[in-house]
Amino acid sequence: MVFENEIMKNVTPPILLTAFTSSFLTWKNNTKENKIFLTFDDGPNAGVTENILDILEKYDVKATFFCVGAEVVKNRALFTKIKKSGHATGNHSYSHFNGWKTGVKEYIQDIEKADRIIESGLFRPPYGKITLKQAFMLKRQFRIVMWSVLSGDFDVNISKEKCFDNVRRLTQRGSIVVFHDSEKAAERCLYALPRFIEHFLEKDFEFELLSTL
Repeated sequence: MVFENEIMKNVTPPILLTAFTSSFLTWKNNTKENKIFLTFDDGPNAGVTENILDILEKYDVKATFFCVGAEVVKNRALFTKIKKSGHATGNHSYSHFNGWKTGVKEYIQDIEKADRIIESGLFRPPYGKITLKQAFMLKRQFRIVMWSVLSGDFDVNISKEKCFDNVRRLTQRGSIVVFHDSEKAAERCLYALPRFIEHFLEKDFEFELLSTL
């Protein structure tokens, strides 16, 4: 069985999907405080991740980077910089496989390969696509983190202004927000990210790291 919704097409996840899977997938952090959980997928990527780290340092904001194992191998110094800068890291697989199109054994082995490099108790499935069997196997070892709000920065068909509007309008207390530190997303991410941070800092929100709990 797989999740039938094409969730990457939605800025926010379908309500029925989050309700059905909330016992084993994390879509939002329940908190009474003004906290946002900022995350980045698909890196580290030279020329992009450094700029994101500079923005985060400027505003003294911490984030969680869901890293692809193959990219970590190519950019080990950058991966080390992420951690030394006080950010958290998560496993985003080694080969960025689509779980809906990958057998359980191959999928799990790929994530375990990444785990030997990334060493995190957090996992986010690439494309947000994971089967129930894959999820039930992985939840023994990882907190499987999805999202509340997709910035849409990976979508070449939307403007950088729309990307900012997505996160500005839809982020709320406890939201897990996704940007991407990839070349494809760079223009939209680097435009929207500082504006997003400024907007919510002015509203007295804090940016918190994800934990395995």
